[in-house]
Amino acid sequence: MNQKKEPIRLSDHFTYGRILCFALPSMVMFVFTSIYTVVDGFFISNYAGKEPFAAVNLIMPFLMILGTVGFMFGTGGAAIVSKTLGEGDSDRANRYFSEIVEANILFGAILSASGFFLMEPVSIALGADEAMLPYCVLYGRICAAGNLAFMLQNAFQSFFVAAEKPHLGLFFTVFSGVTNMVLDWLFVGVFKWGVAGAAVATVMSQVAGGVFPIFYFAGKNSSLLTLRPAKIEWRMIAKTSGNGSSELMSNISSSIVSIAYNFQLLKFAGSDGVAAYGVLMYVCFIFIAVFIGYSVGTAPIVGYHYGAGNHAEMHNVLKMSLTMVSVFGVVMLAAAELLATPLAKMYVGYDAELYALTVHAFRLFSFSFLVAGVNIYSSSFFTALNNGAISAAISFLRTLVFQLLSVLLLPLVLGLDGIWFANLVADLGALCATICFLVSRRKKYGY
Repeated sequence: MNQKKEPIRLSDHFTYGRILCFALPSMVMFVFTSIYTVVDGFFISNYAGKEPFAAVNLIMPFLMILGTVGFMFGTGGAAIVSKTLGEGDSDRANRYFSEIVEANILFGAILSASGFFLMEPVSIALGADEAMLPYCVLYGRICAAGNLAFMLQNAFQSFFVAAEKPHLGLFFTVFSGVTNMVLDWLFVGVFKWGVAGAAVATVMSQVAGGVFPIFYFAGKNSSLLTLRPAKIEWRMIAKTSGNGSSELMSNISSSIVSIAYNFQLLKFAGSDGVAAYGVLMYVCFIFIAVFIGYSVGTAPIVGYHYGAGNHAEMHNVLKMSLTMVSVFGVVMLAAAELLATPLAKMYVGYDAELYALTVHAFRLFSFSFLVAGVNIYSSSFFTALNNGAISAAISFLRTLVFQLLSVLLLPLVLGLDGIWFANLVADLGALCATICFLVSRRKKYGY
């Protein structure tokens, strides 16, 4: 007679197999989210054209800044909630969870309204010309209107893991992704609504992934967390924000750096450079999502054992995780080199010059995968330890300081190739800082 398989708990001892099984839903969740973003780009490029595709890529960093506050609430809040669960206080953990979701909704509404009205001046400031401006404003305003749902979706991705329901989080992500893909095909491919159709499809998918989970957590459920009315404690929200500041910094920095990339590319390669970079970002989302998914999926484990004072398990999880993300990096570099040609052809095969530029850029850019995983995981590790300062420092150095220096200075020596190598150089610089932080704090946290 078959025995029912026991679920993996945060309190368990983890082996390579168990930690991968626990993190796998989050990894698939983030990869799937990236894939449906890739589908967005595919339909815009192939059905709307090169100019609208470049316009969407130009305004995308601003939209990501608006939505990333939800990721901050999710990662920072999940670490606090997991630590509180590890301390054995489930009532307080649920209260914190409810307050964080309420604060997310409040800030989401404010940012949605702000983004909508600021879209045109921001588009102009980012360098949109006369041809791109209408597409930037149209796509951006529709997406800004749905920013609240996007923020909730980002937050719930972390909370499903903390609630020991990563598979349910995966379900909502797949549901959201399929919604986006089908509507992209319908609105852009069939109805020919262009960038407006792609934006509407995106917003509707974010509602599916961000609003529907509220009904699950608000009702009677089998997870560790339940939503209930709670008065917001702003001191706790400030702590959540500080703890998740690394993820906020990482996403904001990435958006700022993307703006710098676009300015440099307009200078060295024109709109073709921006379009090629857009393809890189869409495709690289998938590869980087493996690292982010693994980090988000394992962070509550670290937070729980930190709260429980189980230093041996913290050491065990850190050692296995650094090994795994290093192996992932090698595999992803090999995959990127092999897939550069077909992926570029899928997006810009209709333009021979742009296609050749994209293939060349992707093959140089992908070397950063060898190093990026260790930095991304280590930043998440310190977030789980409730040390937002170190986590933010790693993200700040990796995604802003070293990136900006690299993308501004390397082209002076290497020309256009310097832009494609900038990511690798930035990650190597950040790796040195990451190693210093891990070594210097090992006795304090006992890992």
